[in-house]
Amino acid sequence: MAIVDLVMPKMGESIMEATVLKWHKQPGDKVKMDETLLEIATDKVDSEVPSTAEGVVTEILFKENDVVPVGTVIARIDTVGAGAQAAPQPAAPVQAAPAPQQQAAPQPVMAASAPQSVPASGAVTANIEGGRFYSPLVLNIAGKEGIGMAELERVPGTGNEGRVTKKDILAYVSNRQNGAPMPQAQPQAAPVQQVQAQQQASQPQQQAPVQAAPQSAPAAINGNVEIVEMDRMRKLIADHMVRSKSTSPHVTSFTEADVTNIVRWREKAKKEFEKKYGEKITFTPIFIEAIVNCIRKYPMINASIDGDRIIIKKDINIGMAAALPSGNLIVPVIKNADTKNLLGLSKDVNTLANNARNNKLKADDTQGGTFTLTNVGTFGSLMGTPIINQPQVAILAVGSIKKRPVVLETADGDVIAIRHMMYLSMSYDHRIVDGALGASFLTAVAKELEAFDINRAV
Repeated sequence: MAIVDLVMPKMGESIMEATVLKWHKQPGDKVKMDETLLEIATDKVDSEVPSTAEGVVTEILFKENDVVPVGTVIARIDTVGAGAQAAPQPAAPVQAAPAPQQQAAPQPVMAASAPQSVPASGAVTANIEGGRFYSPLVLNIAGKEGIGMAELERVPGTGNEGRVTKKDILAYVSNRQNGAPMPQAQPQAAPVQQVQAQQQASQPQQQAPVQAAPQSAPAAINGNVEIVEMDRMRKLIADHMVRSKSTSPHVTSFTEADVTNIVRWREKAKKEFEKKYGEKITFTPIFIEAIVNCIRKYPMINASIDGDRIIIKKDINIGMAAALPSGNLIVPVIKNADTKNLLGLSKDVNTLANNARNNKLKADDTQGGTFTLTNVGTFGSLMGTPIINQPQVAILAVGSIKKRPVVLETADGDVIAIRHMMYLSMSYDHRIVDGALGASFLTAVAKELEAFDINRAV
């Protein structure tokens, strides 16, 4: 009997864990090569995981809704055995599920004394004394925030068996930064009696969710209301937005641009453009082209922060906010936008937008963004104050295009004319982007749009 281990695949550069959404096969079922075995979800997109072998599923090691680190064995396939051999094992998943956790526990003992190096590991890490498991994502956040293993043991966990989730560690970090009282962090004077301190530390972890419950208890809601539970994507968006506001001091600058030339050119060229290239031309690739040209002049806008270091990105990868069928938003990324002409940008914009609407985005489609554009004008807004898409340092919003009377300076004097006007707003991280740089970049984008050549060839 040849057994093949199926591991949780790496779905993107920064993705260290995924949630099992649905198993398409059960123990005893036959599976073909590349046939969908299960569906998983990351903090970016949902994906199908194909089988890497043909045979019979003998074991499923994780249940639905379990969070699994990348590289962990999630199922086993017998590539030789018949269905009759695999059939007697349907009860195995119930017993097998804890097995990888128990076997993995002794390995992290060496890493527990050096928490800085732990986040780089792809395996689940546990602390022997506390018996708690930490995902690489949680350890990574803890390492960046300077939270040692002893302090991490006191973070209340709301996950399965008191497991610390991403939400738990981010909430703890937020309270820590805001100076909120944290009872679990107080027993620092007890290192002399380590055994007692560890026993006491495990008690508030179980009690913490009970204490926190009244803050969000739905029983306190009165009146004629409807309570709707957040779906998984909305929870991730909410978490991402809160983390961004707590990470970056946001400043927003505003300006407006006369985009009459762009509107008139598109109106004149859109039929010819689609006939010639088979692609529709929208305003988005034109806006992205202007942003890319200005990033070349102001490279500090295309950056991120790593502690006290500023990481200036040489690649210009523009994220564009797109609506999902559920009403949630996602940000697919146009890679190397600075190397593409208007046709190339149009193809990427149309492809990513269509894939987003049809739930066909891949995990890699949302990775690696260095600057984000969001079009709040699509929904009728004149302007907005967007929240930075971490770990980027700036995001630009364009509002709806409206006809307005505007004063124009001509050789014969000032005149009032009807022009197509659009507001632009940009939020930026004030830790490294000062008002002068932010306003200068935003003004440059507006001028780039206004200078669009109305006689540009299709």
